[in-house]
Amino acid sequence: MDVDEAQTPGTSRTLDLGGPVHVVDYGGADGGPAVVLVHGLGGSHGNWDLLAPLLTPTCRVWAVDLPGFGRSEPGERRATVPANVEVVQRFLREVVGEPVVLVGNSMGGMISLFTAAAAPDLVHGLVLLDPALPGGRRRLDPLVAATFALYALPGLGERFLALRRARSTPLTRVRAMLELVGVDPDELPAPVVDRAVTLLEQREDVAGMDRAFLTAARSLLRILLDPRRYRSAMDRVAAPVLLVHGDRDRLVPVSAAREVAQARPAWRYEELSAVGHVPQLQVPDRLAALVLSWMRESVSGRAARS
Repeated sequence: MDVDEAQTPGTSRTLDLGGPVHVVDYGGADGGPAVVLVHGLGGSHGNWDLLAPLLTPTCRVWAVDLPGFGRSEPGERRATVPANVEVVQRFLREVVGEPVVLVGNSMGGMISLFTAAAAPDLVHGLVLLDPALPGGRRRLDPLVAATFALYALPGLGERFLALRRARSTPLTRVRAMLELVGVDPDELPAPVVDRAVTLLEQREDVAGMDRAFLTAARSLLRILLDPRRYRSAMDRVAAPVLLVHGDRDRLVPVSAAREVAQARPAWRYEELSAVGHVPQLQVPDRLAALVLSWMRESVSGRAARS
């Protein structure tokens, strides 16, 4: 693997936001709208390597590694959804310093929605990419259901992650995760896969990373099992919302997204055919065109008035 190819696009730095938070600044158009990208469970800034460069001609773009993911070593911090909402709010206030379009995938979509509901002054547009959602009329994929059942059980989740790490290489784990979310690893540019492998190889606090992953997974599941607070947050979002969902998502049934869209007709809903859980990796060009068009129609005027 070429070392230069493994480097993340953009400028990386680690900030102190109640602990180390790794951020990638992709740069972008001077004076353009600010866009902040928030990854999902098990993800990192690398999930945005294909989408971010398509946004920078007109936007200024950042991606954050939530504590315990990517290059953000967890330390003693809790990686619950509410704790990560606080981290995202601090980043928006202390680093970006202006209202943003917040783009979240999977768990990052949930975190972004809670952020928009709690701090409407920080978010003037919300893009939810296959967000973690309650409901849906289709049974979960058996592999997904079994995997999350293991994550949920104290002791078993920790043992499962330790055994998987001992019995498989970082490349094998990266490929398995990509396949779980509906991405063929062989169809991705090789540097994207290489960077994900390098992230796994370079993690320093492996035990802390496992703890953060399981804490985040269990927090996510608790919210989905009793979604009243989540639905209340949806009702409080004042910013324009673009909800995008792949119709072949194995982790979050597309029926769940359809139910949310039907209950909130003010939100714009776009369903992507033959796409899984991470459209930013599967169809980045198509997604970028959709997001930028929506921003011009729904967010630009609002941003100018703010």
